[in-house]
Amino acid sequence: MARSPVAITVALVLALLTLGTAAVVLAHGHLHLTAPDWAAVRFTLLQASLSALVSTALAIPVARALARRRFRGRALLITLMGAPFLLPVIVAILGLLAVFGRAGVLNQTLQALGLPSIQIYGLHGVVLAHVFLNLPFATRMILQGWQAIPAERLRLAASLGFLPAAVARHLEWPMLRSVLPGALITIFVICLTSFAVALTLGGGPRATTVELAIYQSLRFDFDLGRAASLAAVQFALCATTALVAWRIIQTPGFGAGLDRGYTLAPTGWRSVTDATAIILSAAFLLIPLAMVIANGIQGLPHLPPSIWPAAIRSVAIAIPSALLATAAALTLALAVAKTNNRGLDLAALLPLATSGLVLGTGLFLIVQPLTSPATIALPVTLIVNAALALPFVYRLLLPEAHALHRDYARLTTSLNIHGPSALLLVTLPRLSRPLGFGTGIAAALSMGDLGVIALFASDAQATLPLAIQRLTAAYRMDAAASASLLLVTISFTLFALCDYGGRHAAPD
Repeated sequence: MARSPVAITVALVLALLTLGTAAVVLAHGHLHLTAPDWAAVRFTLLQASLSALVSTALAIPVARALARRRFRGRALLITLMGAPFLLPVIVAILGLLAVFGRAGVLNQTLQALGLPSIQIYGLHGVVLAHVFLNLPFATRMILQGWQAIPAERLRLAASLGFLPAAVARHLEWPMLRSVLPGALITIFVICLTSFAVALTLGGGPRATTVELAIYQSLRFDFDLGRAASLAAVQFALCATTALVAWRIIQTPGFGAGLDRGYTLAPTGWRSVTDATAIILSAAFLLIPLAMVIANGIQGLPHLPPSIWPAAIRSVAIAIPSALLATAAALTLALAVAKTNNRGLDLAALLPLATSGLVLGTGLFLIVQPLTSPATIALPVTLIVNAALALPFVYRLLLPEAHALHRDYARLTTSLNIHGPSALLLVTLPRLSRPLGFGTGIAAALSMGDLGVIALFASDAQATLPLAIQRLTAAYRMDAAASASLLLVTISFTLFALCDYGGRHAAPD
């Protein structure tokens, strides 16, 4: 079996970065957790479990309504369901604060009606933010399951006179049994490693996650032993969850169809419930985003001077981080498609078993005796962002790489096209669409990251998300909203440019 030295090198670097940093935190940790540490572990598991359950439960009626209803703007709304994957977390939080915060629209309305106000900080605020971020993602996952039910099965159900309850029992529930575990565990992992939400909405010691406790131990207490112990616990949680996800995620088994569109759209009260689910979910997603835009536009000309250097630093990190993630993912995807090497496939997914704060803690412990961590804040952030984005880009490229090898490997061999020539003439043109899309996702994720930079950066090295978080902590909400609008604009611009470039370069 042919080997790729470059792919092996990339895999070794990923293993060293993930497992090496995990070994460092284990070596520095005293493995003795205090009562507050256990409280952080319990809260982390509780908020992740509640967030995953609520997000998935609410996504079921929304996905069902979208699957069986056709209306104007449906395609746009479904496209919107992918926005939270690109939306910086700190921006989503500011949108929720504009609606549910102390001075938000909802509390102002309640006060005008003489009703008591609501509090967004604490467990319910963290869960609310995670539902806002993950409800669209869960909806997209479940909607794909609904759309995977062959139209022939639906036509057969209609011809047999199946009532909606029978359709649910024989078609929908079997699909949900295969799709829901994957959605639950994926959202659980995302919420398990959430940092910005707990930092902004945690509201005190009772609402502290493990990642937030790591940050506090390093930045405020400088307790390296406690930070290392907590990082080891976080790594164990993430690795265990990733292993469970690998074991339980299944593929629906309905078989192939003829791709002929057909839907069963019950009438009566079910059409009312479908419309209600769509309207409420759209309002829940769109109103906070609209508030960010409305609050941010008027303050754009008056942004604090420190915002512009922070924006430049974010772009300077995001672009090379995205290129590095894409290059590494492409190298591994091509090698796995060619050799079917499961070791390389596992290496590409290793970053899913860790988090930005765990990686950052390990790197902090490595460099702290040698130099000030602030001196390498930006390079470390770039590398960690690239590593964390790599699994997503890899999963986008792998199916296309398999198809490329299947369709063109013999042709390129017969024409003696190898190495750089094959890369330029065959690989890049045929994979330009997923390459552009994946690079755009990696750039947007890096632009919105608020993790490692919070551990390493000094006041003069803040990126745009960190600058927004500091404005929020100082209750300068107008300036934070304007900076958030700038962050969203840059993130979506980078994504759109990369995606357009990939689609434009694709052969017709």
